[in-house]
Amino acid sequence: MNDVFRYENKMPHCESGNRIGLFGGSFNPPHEGHLLVAKIALRRLKLDELWWMVTPGNLLKDRSGLLPLHERMRLSAELVDNPRIKITGFEQSIKSYTSVTTLSYILARHRNIRFVWVMGADSLATFHQWQEWKKIVNTIPIAIIDRPSASMSALFSPMAETFRKFRVKEYDVAALPYKKPPAWGYIHGRRSFASSTDLRQKQSSKG
Repeated sequence: MNDVFRYENKMPHCESGNRIGLFGGSFNPPHEGHLLVAKIALRRLKLDELWWMVTPGNLLKDRSGLLPLHERMRLSAELVDNPRIKITGFEQSIKSYTSVTTLSYILARHRNIRFVWVMGADSLATFHQWQEWKKIVNTIPIAIIDRPSASMSALFSPMAETFRKFRVKEYDVAALPYKKPPAWGYIHGRRSFASSTDLRQKQSSKG
């Protein structure tokens, strides 16, 4: 547990040449679906590490029911069982509330790392609502991990349509860390029906 909270206010350590996935979210609360996305990304992209970035809060979502950062970090630590998944809440310390700001901060400080942006297919469906979403696509390769009931809406989303010709074949997704952006790939695999929204509703009904 202490090893996890050591990273709360700073980025995890990494070595030059590492292949690192950036997996951000509210994780409110974290669940098996999140962990499955992280593990699939580690395996299929042949990553050295994946940074599980617990955000201060998603500006696109209602924050009234948002658990405190330290609580979401603790729950993530209890869930994650792979030492190559590094839990970090450093976005709070740099006062970043948008992915594009976080990404700019990371890339400015790590120029010899092969980063890949990792997200579930449910996030891709609304990716065009993110601040400066086209800049993100043009800045870092992106790996989309399949999620239940999200395949069609994701693959016909504005992002997928706009950057369709830059989609990497699934058999070649391990090359994403070395691709010059824009480059993105869609990865199929085992899926979990776990949902943060469902978990919050169940917890609320118990209360």
